[in-house]
Amino acid sequence: MFREVIVGVDGRPNSRDAVALASKLLGAGGRLTLVNVHHDLHFVHPRLHDAERDKALALLARERDTGEVGADLLAVAASSVGAGLHQVAEQREADLLVVGSCSRGPLGRLLVGDDRRASLDGAPCAVAIAPAGYARHPCPFARIGVAYNASPESEHALDLAREVAAEHRSAISALTVISIPSYSYGAVAALDWGEVVDRMIEEAREELQQLEGVDGRVVRGIPAEELAHWSADVDLLVVGSRGYGPVRRVVFGSISEHLARSTSCPLLVLRRGVGEHPHDSNSHAAAIAEG
Repeated sequence: MFREVIVGVDGRPNSRDAVALASKLLGAGGRLTLVNVHHDLHFVHPRLHDAERDKALALLARERDTGEVGADLLAVAASSVGAGLHQVAEQREADLLVVGSCSRGPLGRLLVGDDRRASLDGAPCAVAIAPAGYARHPCPFARIGVAYNASPESEHALDLAREVAAEHRSAISALTVISIPSYSYGAVAALDWGEVVDRMIEEAREELQQLEGVDGRVVRGIPAEELAHWSADVDLLVVGSRGYGPVRRVVFGSISEHLARSTSCPLLVLRRGVGEHPHDSNSHAAAIAEG
């Protein structure tokens, strides 16, 4: 479980979903912090900045009361929501950042931005995303799903799933998705890809059978789509992250970003390595007010 959890809060229902999810992932004795990121108005007038900070702290106090949680409150002035949340995560050495789903449509995300994606991109810790409406129906973690392919990232995800399962007495399921890159079909025409896939599926099944206490399943398809479909059968989906930078994500795509838009259950995305900082914390200066 997590010991230092921060939650992005903006007063919308989606942030209440995040608070509800964070409360379930917080370990015994851990600290929960609600964070609101607002525009830095110091350059306009100090009084305007102070008024914005006070408004943010009042909003956070209301959301804490609504969620009936014990939490610290932080008002952060930063250039963007993602920058502010990452700054707090680094300063507090958080091991989990929780946000709600994005309520904007495609045009709104294009013009205004997607706070959920900004929080996920380059985060210095694990990120959990609560689906819309989760606060109204916070289902128990009866079954925890893990995206598994025997990689170090998926082993990390499985280890974390075991921790959460021990706390909530949950069952653990693992899904391995076998996919063939599109370029493979034209690479070697004589190769029997049906035989190759059958062998890969059998090997994956053998690997899953060796995982103690895990109900494993192997399917063939596109990983992001299969995992999104499977999320309807679990109460929390845990995935590892390869930690690609923005350029590689444009080229190769990102399973975690696709899942952040499409899962039916809460999504927990783990960072590739512990103690790695994908960006320079000094590049995102933020002013913080505590309530």
